[in-house]
Amino acid sequence: MYNSYFHTHSLLLRMQHDKVLILDFGSQVTQLIGRRVRELNIYSEIHPYNKPPKDLSSFKAVILSGSPLSVRADNVAHPELSEIRGKKPLLGICYGAQYLAHFGGGNVAESNTREYGRANLSFVKGNALFNNIAEGSQVWMSHSDTIKELPTNGQLLASTHDVKNAAFRIDGEDTYAIQFHPEVYHSTDGKQLLENFLVHIANVHQDWTPDSFVDETVNNLKEQLGNDKVVLGLSGGVDSSVAAMLLHKAIGKNLYCIFVNNGLLRKNEFTDVLEQYKGMGLNVKGVNASARFLEALAGESDPEKKRKAIGRVFIEVFDDEAHAIEEVKWLAQGTIYPDVIESVSVSGGPSATIKSHHNVGGLPDFMKLKIVEPLKMLFKDEVRRVGASMNMDKNLLGRHPFPGPGLAIRILGDITSEKVRILQEVDAIFINGLREWGLYDKVWQAGAMLLPVQSVGVMGDERTYEKCVALRAVESTDGMTADWVNLPYEFLQKTSNDIINKVKGVNRVVYDISSKPPATIEWE
Repeated sequence: MYNSYFHTHSLLLRMQHDKVLILDFGSQVTQLIGRRVRELNIYSEIHPYNKPPKDLSSFKAVILSGSPLSVRADNVAHPELSEIRGKKPLLGICYGAQYLAHFGGGNVAESNTREYGRANLSFVKGNALFNNIAEGSQVWMSHSDTIKELPTNGQLLASTHDVKNAAFRIDGEDTYAIQFHPEVYHSTDGKQLLENFLVHIANVHQDWTPDSFVDETVNNLKEQLGNDKVVLGLSGGVDSSVAAMLLHKAIGKNLYCIFVNNGLLRKNEFTDVLEQYKGMGLNVKGVNASARFLEALAGESDPEKKRKAIGRVFIEVFDDEAHAIEEVKWLAQGTIYPDVIESVSVSGGPSATIKSHHNVGGLPDFMKLKIVEPLKMLFKDEVRRVGASMNMDKNLLGRHPFPGPGLAIRILGDITSEKVRILQEVDAIFINGLREWGLYDKVWQAGAMLLPVQSVGVMGDERTYEKCVALRAVESTDGMTADWVNLPYEFLQKTSNDIINKVKGVNRVVYDISSKPPATIEWE
């Protein structure tokens, strides 16, 4: 039922846009390469190095990613480059650079010290790749091997104080290699380097824009769906909302949206978001299934079992509502590109579980619906830009990510209606406070956790024994890594006082100052 992205993305997109191929060797930051390329208004695709596209004719340039592997190891990752080397502009990054050196007549050896972190270019040779990038520019290193000797016909382009062969090119072909990572924000001129390679060396056109995406996607959806009916599960989040608007533009009232209240949403979220959806002109039905979800969660404290219970009930509720719509042929999903990339990982197996309760990806086969995924080629930040190009509400597009299981994984331990009430009240004070203080848009994600412990307190002359809540606010670009936000003490002080004074059952507030890694953003 779940069609592969690589077999379904639009023929129109194939024909109209120059494309860049990124071969992934398993680096944790390969997605950042794709996002950096997209920021240049250039369309890119990420494929495992061992599963490249059969037809390379539409790709104008190729980038080799980094990798946790070593080119000196027995299990070295060997890409098939016979149709690329010397025929298309090629850029090797970190492992990609070492691969080009090691298997091109050069020498790669283990470094005496792990070369990791910030470095500065101490030598830059005037050339197209480093145009407008001067000596002293900061770059980010992350490798334990180093290039001792350049490959045959290799020409040194740049060095740092500790890494002599930090960049090189192959004479006679548009093949370039860099030991550092231009895709990470610590490389201050990384975007400039990628632009130099893609625009000025490879002559790739910068025509991948939100407006062009909307126009092409709506036209494609009209052609793909015709007069068929489509059902979509709305979550209140950015992805499903933008997917709904694209489909609405294409097929109007033939899109049937279902917004399920699982009883674990934020305070007043169900009614507020439902009205917002209706104001957008969407054909949406709100289903309040709170009691059904809470009954399924009764007495369950194991995080994974809670997730599965929520997923199962969501599927049941969604299935009931979908069957009430006659002649539905399509199921729409808010799947985005990182989900697609993870489903075809370098190792050949699923690298991450896409949660059924969040993306309705686990709906039963007996529904016999075809899948339509209008956002399957977009990163999260691109989804927001596409929504903005359709003049969607800024507050909706700027909403913090919210977990599919809702407050169930922010209530540690078993779930009761009283615990939900407490956390909804706490969360509302925290989130509304962030907005009032002008901090909300400076935070990537924020929320409150209800801890399974009680602590002694004093209110007036009375001793209390009540709940403790933890506040969490992080900054991130994609959720893969995150750091805690240094919120003003005055804000934290007022928020803590408001929570303790206004939320019955809470007498202690703590602030989580853990980064990811080693911690995760959510507590369960």
